[in-house]
Amino acid sequence: MTARRPKALKAYGVLPDADRVIELGDRDPGSWRPKLVATDLDGTLLNGAGEVSPRTREALTACWDAGIPVVGVTGRGPRLLDSVRDALDGRGIAVLAQGGYVVHLERDEVLRTVGLPRDIASAVIERIEAVAGDLIVAVEDAAEQAEAFTALRVQHGFDWPYPEPAHLLPRHEVLPVGAVLKVFLRSSHIGQDDLLALARTVVDRAEAELTHAGLGFIEVLPPGVTKATGLAVALRHHDVHPGEVLVFGDMPNDLPMIEWVRAEGGRAVAVANAHPSVRAATPEVTSGHEADGVAQYLERVLGV
Repeated sequence: MTARRPKALKAYGVLPDADRVIELGDRDPGSWRPKLVATDLDGTLLNGAGEVSPRTREALTACWDAGIPVVGVTGRGPRLLDSVRDALDGRGIAVLAQGGYVVHLERDEVLRTVGLPRDIASAVIERIEAVAGDLIVAVEDAAEQAEAFTALRVQHGFDWPYPEPAHLLPRHEVLPVGAVLKVFLRSSHIGQDDLLALARTVVDRAEAELTHAGLGFIEVLPPGVTKATGLAVALRHHDVHPGEVLVFGDMPNDLPMIEWVRAEGGRAVAVANAHPSVRAATPEVTSGHEADGVAQYLERVLGV
């Protein structure tokens, strides 16, 4: 898989012991077996080079061999579908674009695609800028087929953190004529946590969903699009209840699926490098993504 390492990724914790699960809830991992595993990719399943380590690969294979499907749930857009396919060995269902694009990898079948109309995206940006000041914008186009997705449309000065192709454009050309999968907003003077909190004071969830993935900017998504609603598509396909799911995550964009699964009786685990809000929402914490934290926990669950 092509490495997609960002220029800078904020670390939210230091792992005191890289070779063990550091915090467990009231259930030993080996005493409960999920019917499905859902995991974030960047910062959780993948290491800092954007790769699946051999140990993690073995753990994912062990899940499939035990009859436990693994669903990747990522903020990556469908233009990066090949990298997601590689990470998951081309197996099962992948949830992309924070839940806005769901695809069955083995069938090349799109199960969900949701776009945000241009006029709504423009109105949301304008409303956030009214309280946050000028923002720098990037956009991910919406399209019917993955192969139709093109490079990001990025305003000059956005400083996109990944080394991948992008259309650099003046601000007035960034928003396309049609719908978008999501909009990225960066401030030159407000951090991502503060910008997200500020934006949520002026944008109703009935109009758009707001989140961030720890990369220095916030994301604007179609209403109702979260990792939870995207994961729900996969669960319906597999006929699995959320209370039977084990989920891993690291950033605020993972919170909807973490909170949903936990509320239904499932189990959620944060990696040690997770954002404080994710650490607070999960009673269990495994080692960081650089120390195969997901694999370590799965090995305990499977007894391997």
